[in-house]
Amino acid sequence: MIARIWHGYTVFENADSYEHLLREEIFEGIHSRQIEGFKSIQLLRRNLAEETEFITLMMFDSIESVKVFAGENYETAVVPDKARKLLKRFDATSQHYEVIV
Repeated sequence: MIARIWHGYTVFENADSYEHLLREEIFEGIHSRQIEGFKSIQLLRRNLAEETEFITLMMFDSIESVKVFAGENYETAVVPDKARKLLKRFDATSQHYEVIV
């Protein structure tokens, strides 16, 4: 099992809109692709001193499944234009971990 982790940050004023976009459009779009080996996606959120941090945690069966989602250069973050407009900053790459337990 592979965990794909990515971080994005918004100004406080955009946090609710960004969360709504993720829940209602982006996550739905990911699920609708019915990628073989894609297991789940979770969203974490917390307010920091000057911005709101979002973390997405995606679970896949294998790196090959990740590549179906993200492309051959699978470490590159997948950030749609609508999301980029709401983000203050974000990781250019995603991190991938083997799930042990």
